[in-house]
Amino acid sequence: MLNKARATQRRFQLYLIKPSHYDDEGYVVQWIKSTMPSNSLAAVFSLANGAAERQLLGPDLPIDVHAMDETNTRVRPKEIIRLIKDNGGLGLVGIVGAQSNEFPRAVDIARPLREAGLQVVIGGFHVSGCLSMLKEFPPDIKAAQELGICIYAGEAEDGLDEVILDAAKGALKPLYNHMPQLPDIGDVASPPFLPRDFIERTIGNVTSFDAGRGCPFQCSFCTIINVQGRKSRYRSADSVEQIIRMNWEQGIKRFFITDDNFARNKDWEAIFDRIIKLREEDGMDVRFCIQVDTLCHKIDNFIDKSKRAGVTRVFIGLENINPANLIAAKKRQNKITEYRKMLLEWKRVGIMTFAGYILGFANDTPESIRHDLEIIQKELPLDMLEFFILTPLPGSEDHKILYEKGVWMDPDMNKYDVEHVVAAHPKMTKEEWTRAYETAWGIYYTDEHLETILRRAYATGINIRSLMPVLFWFSSSEPVEGVHPLQWGIFRIKHRTDRRPGLPVEWMVPFYARYAADVAGKVVRVLKRWRHLKRIVKAVEADPNAKFYKDNSLTAVVDEDAEHMELYTQNEAARVAVERELRVAGVKPKGAGQPAVMAKANGNGANGRAANGRGNGHAAEHAEPEPLHPESPSPLV
Repeated sequence: MLNKARATQRRFQLYLIKPSHYDDEGYVVQWIKSTMPSNSLAAVFSLANGAAERQLLGPDLPIDVHAMDETNTRVRPKEIIRLIKDNGGLGLVGIVGAQSNEFPRAVDIARPLREAGLQVVIGGFHVSGCLSMLKEFPPDIKAAQELGICIYAGEAEDGLDEVILDAAKGALKPLYNHMPQLPDIGDVASPPFLPRDFIERTIGNVTSFDAGRGCPFQCSFCTIINVQGRKSRYRSADSVEQIIRMNWEQGIKRFFITDDNFARNKDWEAIFDRIIKLREEDGMDVRFCIQVDTLCHKIDNFIDKSKRAGVTRVFIGLENINPANLIAAKKRQNKITEYRKMLLEWKRVGIMTFAGYILGFANDTPESIRHDLEIIQKELPLDMLEFFILTPLPGSEDHKILYEKGVWMDPDMNKYDVEHVVAAHPKMTKEEWTRAYETAWGIYYTDEHLETILRRAYATGINIRSLMPVLFWFSSSEPVEGVHPLQWGIFRIKHRTDRRPGLPVEWMVPFYARYAADVAGKVVRVLKRWRHLKRIVKAVEADPNAKFYKDNSLTAVVDEDAEHMELYTQNEAARVAVERELRVAGVKPKGAGQPAVMAKANGNGANGRAANGRGNGHAAEHAEPEPLHPESPSPLV
């Protein structure tokens, strides 16, 4: 929050802002409580505080660090201008972690600050991604530089001090390019941290940190691999313990580890062992959500140690069930023959599973999307499925190819939120693609399937009272608020005058009348959906046979799967992929003209154990240099 206390001494004021973005009406997307703190903001805030504690600018020029997340805090440029000018004009505004869909808002925040003569720097995935993949900056970044906005590309560990020192001299450079240097994050003196009062403005008292950065894969839609590099870097177990203990001391016990794929962290076991010690010996009941890939179950002990380390939820980059789509996106590490094995292993230890699913690959049509979702409902024991529109995000190979070929992409970066169609599709019109995304939520989260999810969870030992609010969140955000679950929050805030430049400021009476009616209608819909889901939960709990529930998705992976599971026979691409994967595994097909079968030797059911670990715990497939996923928000914890 802004510190309004007047200092008697000359001080350097550093304001760090994580921007939001605009909705379709041009209003800033903001909530009383938003989903989760930004890891980018936590990292830069902590590094800035470290610089202040080290007296980077000398003992006679203390640094005051202020942080705000616009998704839950109103940004008032006029107030920032006044506070810095009251201090003699000595300061810097850093707009932190701006993703592509947030870049227009970031520039709009910066514009009045620059007009008042304040120094402004913008960093984040958008500018870093563009610099990493394009021969020159696109027009939106050039326009920002013409306003006198400084651009920072890359990570901040080795570069923030330089920016602060230059700003203190009033000599910011137009560009700080730290993309070539990938800093060692093993034991950073000031690892990611946010104070409790900041975290309390988000849902669930959850904070986030990265235990590693980078990814060895090649997904064409991914920005991680080009911004954070193909070489993975990791925090030490000591550093992770430091982060946990700092948060424990302020009463924060829930964490989201933002690594795009924690299963690829070569030090995962040392980190888990340290957390297990904190939980089992030191009595620290900390809990985690992590992101993993579809082959994580092949890492010896990974899933069992996840349970002991307090992992309660995992996010999986499933992305698609059509092998042709996965190959086209260079996501060859996803093997559809491993999906059920992996999910059943997480079920075995009672950990909730979330999966991301991308709509709009080249082979997708509205009909094929519906059919694929019906297969997932019947055959994959997922707790939560969230949808994204395939988007050529700046920083991805997809974007680079289209940009260099001059193929049309929507010029409005505000729409690059993986919820809007911004490019053409070979088989769907823009309207069909948009409709396919909007209806996917309703197709998957029917009343019948909500009950099925709860019954599967109950039968496999997951606390359905804990699952219920998360299931409500993911099934209700699109029909109630029209936003992705990871963009949703508690009580939407709209400020009449905080509207995108170029759009008129509405008159007070019609604006507030419409706003009040909108809020009232959403409250009614939320209450009705909550009560309905609660009735389903009570019905499951009251069923004396609920513990014995079984369906196709919960059956052990055995040799007849390839014959009766549509996941493996839905199309020619699936059949070819199954046969190829079984050949690689040394399993012979049943015979010419007959579908290949799953091998018992490779199967593991809800009560089984994966026994395919190799060497350091990674399966042979883990050596393949390929991809994970994009600059997308992270799941609720």
